[in-house]
Amino acid sequence: MSVHDVARRLPGIPALTDLCRSLAMLDAILQPEWDHRWHSFDARWSPTEVMAAMRDGSGGEYSVVFSAAGAYARGFDHESPMSPYVNDAPWPGVLDEVPAVFRPYVDEPSFADEFGLPVVTACLWREAADDRWRAGSVEFPEDGEDSDGADWLFQLLVAGTPESYQEWAEDYFEVSVDLEAVRHVYALRPLTDEVVAALNPERVLAELAEDVKEIGYPADAGE
Repeated sequence: MSVHDVARRLPGIPALTDLCRSLAMLDAILQPEWDHRWHSFDARWSPTEVMAAMRDGSGGEYSVVFSAAGAYARGFDHESPMSPYVNDAPWPGVLDEVPAVFRPYVDEPSFADEFGLPVVTACLWREAADDRWRAGSVEFPEDGEDSDGADWLFQLLVAGTPESYQEWAEDYFEVSVDLEAVRHVYALRPLTDEVVAALNPERVLAELAEDVKEIGYPADAGE
């Protein structure tokens, strides 16, 4: 599955934003240590933007910026033959067609290395008025169209189900994960002591206050 397949299967911007919040909140409950989480969500990335991110701790990552202009996503698979470090430049076609409204993200320091090289093997975007996600015209290497890493980088965003997160989390965190509690968070329903305990008996709702604020997760029924 290449970035083009991901583009065809991703949900719309509002649904993807909600999903990204849910992933970050679930990781925060299951893993107290921020550096050991895969998923994060910064509701205060800038005055006008929020950002979802994934880092697997082994060199794989993605970032999705949501703004009034739409959404911009970039992913990086450090083992991809399309790595910018192969030729000291992004793979041809990956970033060439990014619309002007999203061009600042191409050179965003957070998405580049210390020399300003964009760290990306897959990129896609959706302007606010678009009816679908888009990606550039990429000529993939002989290794195949899944060479960009989009298949595994965006797997939970494409699947979009509580069951897919449960399966992933049980494998990654090596614990049993309560499916009903995952469904609660996927629905963005306010957290309760019972839901938190069902996911992680060693966590309590009160200690998640800063994570809830950072993620922008609904704090009570009125939000």
